[in-house]
Amino acid sequence: MTTAIVSPVPEIRRTRPTWFPHWCLPLATGLLLLAAWWLASSAKVFPTGTVPSPADVASAFATEADSGRLLENVIASLYRVAWGYLSATIAAVPLGLVIGRSASTRAALLPWINFFRSLSPIAWIPFAIIWFGIGDPPAIFLIFLATFFQIVLATAAATGSVPSVYYRVAREMELGPAAVLFRVTFPAILPQLVIALRVAAGVAWMVVVAAEMIAVRSGLGFLIVDARNGLRMDLVVFGMLVIGLIGMALDIVFARLAKVGGVRWGFER
Repeated sequence: MTTAIVSPVPEIRRTRPTWFPHWCLPLATGLLLLAAWWLASSAKVFPTGTVPSPADVASAFATEADSGRLLENVIASLYRVAWGYLSATIAAVPLGLVIGRSASTRAALLPWINFFRSLSPIAWIPFAIIWFGIGDPPAIFLIFLATFFQIVLATAAATGSVPSVYYRVAREMELGPAAVLFRVTFPAILPQLVIALRVAAGVAWMVVVAAEMIAVRSGLGFLIVDARNGLRMDLVVFGMLVIGLIGMALDIVFARLAKVGGVRWGFER
């Protein structure tokens, strides 16, 4: 009895034709969304005036851009995100490295870090206002809380997954603590760390909008709540579009960062 030898089926890789630009599909879906939006604004399903048309939103954009309020609100929101996000990263990454390398520190702190990570940053708004008043500090504080514990856990998980053989080789080469940190640990965790920072940046951008709706009187979040109070739904939708576009831009920046030589190795197949 002979056994038939079945040759493996070659993998079929679907590639986009060279003549098909990569931006065609997003453009097509964007046009479909725009058409659906126009139909929704024209239909009688929703209460009158609650779904502004694309033309109304475009008019609101022109008004805000000409007055200079758009640029001021965007700068205010980005300023708060930058301070909260960067301070959380600077504080969280070293703590995550310690937790990932030290079993006793991990046992002592990890349950409480998970506890605080599970708390919604919005729940801290009353304390943020009482402690810091109205202005930039409470928004920065909320962004810090929203991203700090997330980055700590991601850094600790990445550090704990570094193969122990790397550290044995480092000991054989008699590398000091600083050399082990910058030549072994950081290069090993960088791909995972970039992913965590990318996710945390999106969270920070969402939280600043919520914080600005309550604790400050400027920024894109304040623009939306102020427009809602004035029943300017065109401005509400305009603010939502600006928030979404800036969020996309931030995500693209981190996606480009993942293609840097020192990081790209973690994403290659």
